[in-house]
Amino acid sequence: MEHNKELATAWEFVEHTGTSIFLTGKAGTGKTTFLKTVRERSSKRMIVVAPTGVAAINAGGVTIHSFFQLPITPYVPGASIRDRYDFSKEKRRIIRSLDMVVIDEISMVRADLLDAIDFVLRRYRDATQPFGGVQLLMIGDLQQLTPVVTPRDAEVLHNYYSTPYFFGSKALQQINYVTIQLTRVYRQQDERFITILNHIRDGNPKSYELALLNTRCKYSFVPRPEDGYIRLTTHNRMADRYNEYELQKLPGRCIGFDAEVKGEFPSQNYPAEERLTLKAGAQVMFIKNDTSGRHLYYNGRIGYITSISKNGISVRCSGDNEDIKVEQQEWENTRYVINPSTKVIETQVQGVFRQYPLRLAWAITIHKSQGLTFEHAIIDASRSFAPGQVYVALSRCKSLEGLVLASPINEDGIINDSRVSDYISRQQQAAEESIEQLPDLKEEYYRTQLLDMFNFTDIYNAQQMLNRVLLEHFRSYPRMTLFHKLVLQNIKTKVIDVAYKWLTVIRHTSVTDMHSEAFLLRVRRSADYFAAELKAQIPELLEKTKTLQSQNQRTAELLEERYKDLWMAYLQKENLLDLMAEEPFDVHVYMRHKQETMLDATEKVNPDGGQKKRRKRRVIKAQA
Repeated sequence: MEHNKELATAWEFVEHTGTSIFLTGKAGTGKTTFLKTVRERSSKRMIVVAPTGVAAINAGGVTIHSFFQLPITPYVPGASIRDRYDFSKEKRRIIRSLDMVVIDEISMVRADLLDAIDFVLRRYRDATQPFGGVQLLMIGDLQQLTPVVTPRDAEVLHNYYSTPYFFGSKALQQINYVTIQLTRVYRQQDERFITILNHIRDGNPKSYELALLNTRCKYSFVPRPEDGYIRLTTHNRMADRYNEYELQKLPGRCIGFDAEVKGEFPSQNYPAEERLTLKAGAQVMFIKNDTSGRHLYYNGRIGYITSISKNGISVRCSGDNEDIKVEQQEWENTRYVINPSTKVIETQVQGVFRQYPLRLAWAITIHKSQGLTFEHAIIDASRSFAPGQVYVALSRCKSLEGLVLASPINEDGIINDSRVSDYISRQQQAAEESIEQLPDLKEEYYRTQLLDMFNFTDIYNAQQMLNRVLLEHFRSYPRMTLFHKLVLQNIKTKVIDVAYKWLTVIRHTSVTDMHSEAFLLRVRRSADYFAAELKAQIPELLEKTKTLQSQNQRTAELLEERYKDLWMAYLQKENLLDLMAEEPFDVHVYMRHKQETMLDATEKVNPDGGQKKRRKRRVIKAQA
């Protein structure tokens, strides 16, 4: 990424800050490649989600609705979400251990959907922080794909949101996120064509640019089959009708291939036709990259069928001297799980869809062409109905010479949403300011993690809540309540008060001194001190308290809940401090240890996932 300053900057924000990022840019600027790099190289614990099934599969993630278990109905700010079913132990652990949530195709995410994500993350993480305090990486181009809003949804949403786009999210407006715009175009090399595309994207093409573009209009153009022209249409029915017409023109009979589906794979997420109907001579497009390692084809490559039978398909592509013997490929429907040995978030296959990676490709919709690149294309955008459609269609082509217009393009056909234009103009200035903030944000991130390491609020609050239960429900055991009071005082004087002074030192230490050998040694010694103090107070308290029982079921459940809160807070912090006392402070090491100790503590305190179970009430005498 060193050859691209913008991508390198985006990487620095992702890897070395806790600041949320909106990564945007024109078509072909490397957004998808960056997402792949983040998934492969980042040290952060993350999940990748997308608004549609196909987008999620292409991004190597899962859908937003499936992971966060959201209803398809609009979300009203302030309302609670009724779970379709309880979040599993596994999913709760994943959410609590996340460093970052990556949202691909963010332009298709509605504002209310982003707020629904915020609701879930607050519920299972930190209720006081937007998105539960997790970092967001939002990737997409607002001037390409737009969110789907039905008239019925609009009736509900217009009372709460000024725009359906993601930037209208109430939660997003509460955080300081940075915008990074990618400007270097990799798909096209012709500067003249790039300029025309940029102006169409912005909604203000010059008249002479439209005139030049319309020289490519050829009403009666009939391409040669070997040239591999694909027609891009605005509507599904237009593409389907055109493909069926061309297929029936060919001699011979059709052959159908049924997909093989194993396990769980929702039909709405099928990445290819469930029944693929083809003929010899049919123009097809590969819809998946070649996984054999031979790189014979890629997603979007056009060819035509040279031979076909129930036993196999051969395809010849432009520029090739040999046919490609196409084999069936597999797509996986996955879910996120935590590897019990490594504690790493991994994908687990839930179902498999197996089919030939082909589709009829005399025509496809502009929407389905998103993310693809074509050498030759016929653009039929006369019925464009959504902002960005014309731009998406034109920007699929590598060159001006490689495209043909089925009808002229005029200014009226270039639909531009003023809300998007206004937002983008504001973000262009914000993008420049974001880059200037990077050095300060990196140091702020470092300092924030250091402060977090010596924050004992969770332990102290948990102990106070447990002490309150004793004072209200176990006053007949004065020795136990007195012991709790004594430990609470000791934690206050030996941990909380000392930590307050130490945190003040950290806040006022210069950036240079924070990284010095002497200061890092002091950090390790402090970790050792606080770990020892916690060990001297909490274990005995927990050991004595666990003997308490109550005949009142509600009191017993409350006691158990408060006991487990303190136990978990103690285990995580004590184990974390022990680990950090062994080596100089490093942000990535700290975050890894923090998530591992959290998972270990959760597993120990709630081995059954914390699910409530009916059990007989037992009465055991408490130590008095």
